[in-house]
Amino acid sequence: MDQAITLRQFNSETLPSVGVQVIAVTSGKGGVGKTNVVANLAVMLAREGKRVLVLDADLGLGNLDVLLGLVPEWTLEHVLDGQKALADIVMRGPGGIGILPASSGMYDLTALTPEQQLLLQGELDRMANAIDVLLIDTGAGISSNVLFFASAAQEILVVASPEPTSMTDAYAVMKGLSQRHAETRFRLLINMARHQREALEIYRKITLVADKFLNISIDYVGYIPDDDYVPMSVCKQRAVVDLYPQAPSTQEFRRLARMVVQWKAEHPKGGVQFLWRGLIARSEA
Repeated sequence: MDQAITLRQFNSETLPSVGVQVIAVTSGKGGVGKTNVVANLAVMLAREGKRVLVLDADLGLGNLDVLLGLVPEWTLEHVLDGQKALADIVMRGPGGIGILPASSGMYDLTALTPEQQLLLQGELDRMANAIDVLLIDTGAGISSNVLFFASAAQEILVVASPEPTSMTDAYAVMKGLSQRHAETRFRLLINMARHQREALEIYRKITLVADKFLNISIDYVGYIPDDDYVPMSVCKQRAVVDLYPQAPSTQEFRRLARMVVQWKAEHPKGGVQFLWRGLIARSEA
């Protein structure tokens, strides 16, 4: 079956979405399992009845499609050079989630131009009524693209692992967003932790430094355990929540998804159109 789907097919409901949750998932460094978090969270949100679209925003080194065993015919590269509309490249992933695949190895896309930013913003605006949740899988680090996509979102979910370098770099990405885009609130998820105590200790260390040097708040949203089922599912190019429904990591992804569903009511910031246009205005100032 053709993996590409049209916007009409993706939007199976006729009523427009009340509002789009825009959640950027980012990390200070690579290797913390950020893309795996995005994929499994997306599937679990779909099981909660949400229409989910995932934007692979690691534009030069996208690999969300590889993680899920998909082979895209078209990518964001074709949208940004004017060959395709965003709706034309949407792929159907597990659980019916929509995926906007990025290019791999395209250096020219590692820093979007203002014109490309406007184009992407307009394309996303046109898809707003087709979705309930937009998950943005950013690249790692503090590049201009990472800061651009993260500051466009209502929620910024930072993923860190128990490695000391990951903790340092998670702090760095929050510092960059705080100083360059006046972001003051972040969510922190600890991935690949051995147990809750370890995850809470990592959260404590990061917030200790942040409280001292930055005027931000960091909400702890839990942890994903370091269980053997996750690498097993990665090798099979499947979501762990699909392949191993009883895995400890699957249980935590389910808990996280149910928490995410509540975020919108707690911290309303406007719709996707307002957010992206506001960001463009700031970037051009």
